[in-house]
Amino acid sequence: MNRREFLNAIAAASASGMVLGGRDARAAGPGGGLYDLRASGNVHLLHFTDCHAQLLPVYFREPDVNLGIGDALGRPPHLVGDALLNYFKLRPAMAPRGDVRDLAGATAHALTHLDFARAAELYGKTGGFAHLATLVKMLRADRPGALLLDGGDTWQGSATALWTRGQDMIDACKLLGVDVMTGHWEFTLGARRVEEVVAQDFKGKVDFVAQNIRTADFGDPVFPAWVMKEMNGVPVAIIGQAFPYTPIANPRHMVAEWNFGIQEENLQKTVNEARAKGAAAVILLSHNGMDVDLKMASRIAGIDAILGGHTHDGMPQPLIVNNPGGQTLVTNAGSNAKFLGVLDLEVRDRRVAGFRYRLLPVFANYLKADAEMQALIERVRAPHKEKLGEKLAITEGLLYRRGNFNGTLDQVILDALMEVKGAQIAFSPGFRWGTSLLPGQAITMDHLMDQTAITYPHVTQNEFTGAQIKTILEDVADNLFNPDPYYQQGGDMVRVGGMTYACDPAAKMGGRISDMRLAGKPIEADRKYKVAGWAPVAEGAAGEPVWDVVAGYLRAKKVVRPVKLNLPRLTGVKGNPGMAR
Repeated sequence: MNRREFLNAIAAASASGMVLGGRDARAAGPGGGLYDLRASGNVHLLHFTDCHAQLLPVYFREPDVNLGIGDALGRPPHLVGDALLNYFKLRPAMAPRGDVRDLAGATAHALTHLDFARAAELYGKTGGFAHLATLVKMLRADRPGALLLDGGDTWQGSATALWTRGQDMIDACKLLGVDVMTGHWEFTLGARRVEEVVAQDFKGKVDFVAQNIRTADFGDPVFPAWVMKEMNGVPVAIIGQAFPYTPIANPRHMVAEWNFGIQEENLQKTVNEARAKGAAAVILLSHNGMDVDLKMASRIAGIDAILGGHTHDGMPQPLIVNNPGGQTLVTNAGSNAKFLGVLDLEVRDRRVAGFRYRLLPVFANYLKADAEMQALIERVRAPHKEKLGEKLAITEGLLYRRGNFNGTLDQVILDALMEVKGAQIAFSPGFRWGTSLLPGQAITMDHLMDQTAITYPHVTQNEFTGAQIKTILEDVADNLFNPDPYYQQGGDMVRVGGMTYACDPAAKMGGRISDMRLAGKPIEADRKYKVAGWAPVAEGAAGEPVWDVVAGYLRAKKVVRPVKLNLPRLTGVKGNPGMAR
């Protein structure tokens, strides 16, 4: 059996639930055996990413639309629901009500949107740093020297992270035992804040690495490109890849003195340098997004595994990508501290001879909260408890954000912008972060901030012509659906309220958006329309914070009826497994 056949065999066995070199994963234990994962190999990596400052357990619904275009059609991560479960040979069926020991049902719920509200009531919330801490300690006890890697988007996404300039998450990550980190939304706190944390809070504790951030004047590295860690006698290089399009997706002025980018040539040099200095295994800790990681893996030689983030894709198994130097494993560990990726490598004769990977869902009901972490969380939240706990309204339907197009929570924001600002049309950014609420839950200020907590929250009002509106939609659609992953520079599609339109994701730039209408009438290219929005990236933008606008709207409503989504009419996507039927 050659190396490729060996890796493929291990991947297939692990995807089917087999634990190599340890006890059966279905054996009795915490969570009915869900966390009974004995170590194998001699290099151990624990990976979480895109937690978006969620210290407490949350509900988070996975997307029912995640379209793959071009070469990405029909392959992970662009599979949803049953298509995703079938691809990885996981049981699609939901567990019977009350069967909390059904691991297949638990996995299906964690990875998909299927029957989400009922499944969430059955299995409970996911994530929470106190529960994640328990899982990390459990796994490290069986894995001497295991490294905990943080893929970024950690210091942003909640009220307390915004109000403490990320300090709540910085302290939590140090307590959690993070060893290495890269970043993205961290940079929206400003370059000086990030430098301050790296130089003071992280000094001697956490390595912040990013090979693709350099000064705009002389091209000097801003952060170390990589760090060497020795584990069980094996030298392992961890290279950082920060989000390459930070100055495009977020305000440029916040990192005005830094340049980003993919920087393939420099990455290859960094890999070669790490190998030359003795690295027996090379890991890329990436915040590219999975499509970018897959392309990069096919072009860069010498990387054994890419542990990725940014696109919030929960991948139960890595994809194996061929390249000029051999093969690279590529995976992504979801978001909101909902998952912990566990990669065990067998390194012999200065090369990776085998691997085992598991993506473990962090179910708060099945993991006891770590007392020390819980105390930190309570201490951080105590000064803001009253404000965070304000009940703004009750939701009668399921509220969520994630998906290529509009989510019900996005629709609430759009409706608020149009009603409060008297706008004909509203735009809301296609952010992937934002927690979910079940029918009957109270919408608190805490929940609202989970959807809106950014450093540039200003609400804007503009008059755009129909032609300008089309240009905006075409530009965002190209960021999402360009067939070349290196040109995918943003989040999901901008959410649109008030107007309707058609979208052909597979069309070329300039031809994806058509049939734009307002109140059933075609939008005219030369006519101006009043458009409300929020999160402007331009320096000097002003306006009231979006959470004030939406909070006032919710207080007046008191009850949010089941939301009717304003979705585009999609064409050219028949049979695409990235869309639920």
